[in-house]
Amino acid sequence: MKELPHAYVCIMAGGSGERFWPMSRQRTPKHLLKLFSHRTLVEETVRRVERVVPRANVFVLTNTVQLAATRAALAELLPPEQIIAEPAKRDTAAAAALATGLVRARDPKAVMALLPADAFIRDAAAFATQLRTGLTHAAQSSSLLTFAVKPTHPATGFGYLEVGDLVAGGHGFRRVVRFVEKPNAAAAARYLELGTFAWNAGMFMWSTAAFLAEAERHAPALAAFIREFPDGDPSSFLALRFPTLEPQVSVDYAIMEKAAAVETMLAEFDWDDVGLWTALPAHLPADAAGNTHRGHVVSTAGAANNIAVSNGRVIALVGVNDLVVVETPDAILVCHRDKVGDIKQLMPHLPKEVL
Repeated sequence: MKELPHAYVCIMAGGSGERFWPMSRQRTPKHLLKLFSHRTLVEETVRRVERVVPRANVFVLTNTVQLAATRAALAELLPPEQIIAEPAKRDTAAAAALATGLVRARDPKAVMALLPADAFIRDAAAFATQLRTGLTHAAQSSSLLTFAVKPTHPATGFGYLEVGDLVAGGHGFRRVVRFVEKPNAAAAARYLELGTFAWNAGMFMWSTAAFLAEAERHAPALAAFIREFPDGDPSSFLALRFPTLEPQVSVDYAIMEKAAAVETMLAEFDWDDVGLWTALPAHLPADAAGNTHRGHVVSTAGAANNIAVSNGRVIALVGVNDLVVVETPDAILVCHRDKVGDIKQLMPHLPKEVL
């Protein structure tokens, strides 16, 4: 694009495939599911960002287990070389370094966004407008930038940002006072009441120069990885160097919380991280009894407030309330709505062929 000649987007597409079992598996986690349309979540993400940057400037970061399925899901959108597998399991700090190194090696003047593959956003036009604004600001600033989401309820499953004053000439960005870890219920209620806290949506923007400068100060191993990242095929470099990066370290902890200047813009688009099966009713139609159906599902008048997803066989609900029922060819989940957060506890007990 003429107005953003050095803009890139990197999309993080990993996950363990636990929370949306039995549809999600280790090889096909949430971003590879078609939960709300005929497109996977990662495909929807790529289509949103191509409103702002050309497809040639979009990269998807996944892992070796999910590489084939991710490339297949995006075969009509991106060539295989733009879908890159991390050769070892690492957290978002390593992913951010990989993304920044990859983009910087191609364009030393680059600005970039680092986005999750599995967020659900309906208002693609509003998202594109704000993404373009963010990348424009990143090109003119040494700050690291984020999108924040105004809380709608006292959520305990998200990290928060304390949001400060508007930045002069900052395209609507505000200063981030501090990052806050996932709070307990009382703290989350207080944050909602105060109105100066927002959810940390894990969507970032920066110039590669700005991120590298912060890494030099706070994470020298990440900085060296970024500086030495090769132009061209990075496979050999990744195989040798990526596993040496520290595991289980988030980009928030390694860089963002320590950076000299972090700014955020409140999202004007809808956003849902679709973390559990109970997220579906907000985005799919329900019948008069509050049952959310997808696929071939029938229910009697005595069934209410259920979530039922069929992937082939008929699901029939009779006189049951508040259940989640998900059918796949080789497994069936029956779970109370209040216990969907415990689905991952099933994993050690399931046969490996359904993981």
